[in-house]
Amino acid sequence: MPELPEVEVSRQGISPWLTGIKVTRVVVRDGRLRWPVPGEIQELVDLVIHRVSRRAKYLLLETDFGTAILHLGMSGSLRVLDIGTPAEKHDHVDIELANGKLLRLNDPRRLGALRWTRDPAEAHAPPARARPGAPPDAFSADYLRGRAKGRSTAIKQFLMDNQVVVGVGNIYANEALYAAGIHPKRAAGNISGERLGTLVAEIKRVLAEAIRQGGTTLKDFTSADGKPGYFVQQLQVYGRGGQPCFHCHTLLTEVRMGQRTTVFCSHCQR
Repeated sequence: MPELPEVEVSRQGISPWLTGIKVTRVVVRDGRLRWPVPGEIQELVDLVIHRVSRRAKYLLLETDFGTAILHLGMSGSLRVLDIGTPAEKHDHVDIELANGKLLRLNDPRRLGALRWTRDPAEAHAPPARARPGAPPDAFSADYLRGRAKGRSTAIKQFLMDNQVVVGVGNIYANEALYAAGIHPKRAAGNISGERLGTLVAEIKRVLAEAIRQGGTTLKDFTSADGKPGYFVQQLQVYGRGGQPCFHCHTLLTEVRMGQRTTVFCSHCQR
């Protein structure tokens, strides 16, 4: 599932090709995404995309007359290709541009979304059930302490609740908890303010580093196969269950929490 760093890297990758460019055509091959692609998306034609921004995991293609809102869901990806590049399986939508390029949405599981709003981007809010808590770059130790007070929910599940903080997906929740030395099953309300402060700092660091590394590996959205090289990076715990901890060499434990893989060091994380 694309997490916040992948979405931000996608924004950075597509932005130079879209910013200041007029949309010439929108081709919807299969509009059956998480929500049906609205016919109003055709209003994007002949408009200039002034900015590609991100709000949580939503990408916003902003124009003077409305905003196209993209969400990659569980399996979505974006590619910038030459107009005329043959569509492949699961290539559901093309946004063709006056510079001879197109932005193509590929989504095998069709859990992504493409919406259109005439409201300014800053007025847009995700649907109620997807309305996010604080974005990671805006939340603080005080905010997390306030939300965690009295909560018996395991801290990992707490971090992955979009009503608390949006964008900390499974991979980076594992990594941040390891870096902060906090056991993923510890009750959120049973962690000191000082340790929560450390956790907030590590969440921001881990996400920033993932974005930085993604930005250096995702060199070209117009490569032959069009597949972005997400995150060739050294993860500390995720995907390493049963292998030695890099710090103490204890074998990492892998369990399921909320149907998601959780990996931690029983010695380093308390």
